[in-house]
Amino acid sequence: MAYTIAPSVSSQSVRGPMTMRLSCCRAFAARNAAKIPIPPINPKDPFLSKLASVAASSPETILNRAVNPDTPPYLDLFDSPKLMATPAQVERSVSYNEHRPKSPPPDLPSLLLHGRIVYIGMPLVPAVTELVVAELMYLQWMDPKQPIYLYINSTGTTRDDGETVGMETEGFAIYDALMQLQNEVHTVAVGAAIGQACLLLSAGTKGNRFMMPHAKAMIQQPRVPSAGLMPASDVLIRAKEVITNRDTLVELLAKHTGNSAETVANVMRRPFYMDANRAKEFGVIDKILWRGQEKVMAEVAAPEEWDKNAGIKVMDGF
Repeated sequence: MAYTIAPSVSSQSVRGPMTMRLSCCRAFAARNAAKIPIPPINPKDPFLSKLASVAASSPETILNRAVNPDTPPYLDLFDSPKLMATPAQVERSVSYNEHRPKSPPPDLPSLLLHGRIVYIGMPLVPAVTELVVAELMYLQWMDPKQPIYLYINSTGTTRDDGETVGMETEGFAIYDALMQLQNEVHTVAVGAAIGQACLLLSAGTKGNRFMMPHAKAMIQQPRVPSAGLMPASDVLIRAKEVITNRDTLVELLAKHTGNSAETVANVMRRPFYMDANRAKEFGVIDKILWRGQEKVMAEVAAPEEWDKNAGIKVMDGF
């Protein structure tokens, strides 16, 4: 069937608007293409290669697709798409520290335990006693021939202000565990060793009991815990138990220090503080951990030599 245009309407007037619209669209597309350059495409890219092959074989698969917001676009075109399950592992530079460990270190108590070190850095409360006894048993089970190093910085069963925080049996429990070990126990006082902690310091293997130069040791009588509203008969029973613990403590300190029980009991009537030198004289420790002390003390002249070199004359009778 042939179509004709009415004589009253010219063909130029009909094609004019359509031609103008087509020209505008082409100009707009050319202007956008000039403003937004297309990035270069890598022909070896596996995703783009797959996409191009699908578009060439069945373009309707790409054009007539339902949009799924839960799935990345075009990922369903692959038979077995693979996503990264974990973030990429980036190798960090270790140029600033060549000895940086490749794996995170364990917690500090475990690291010390690996070096056969047991550290008592708190008053002797049940939780501390449980941990220390367990560590001692574990180290003996691991190797009954290697020594165990017991570092002590504890106020015993009391706080630094003298308030009782634990029973005397807490210290005796650790002491009994030490005595049952087949290993040598090297004790080291760092900071303070007071009361029951001083007993543990002296209970180390003879010849391997040490003390830092500025550490302190102190022995004192056990204290009666707060009685509160306890009846008088119960207070008397508790007081007798404290006296029994005191006698036991005196006996054990006399055994490990080499002093008589009377000497220990006399000095324990009041708090008896000892620096490193005094603790060595009293028999609590064997050596002071002062690096190079042997050489320094060997080079120190006797007091008489000092007086002679200084020109001081010592009078008879003084």
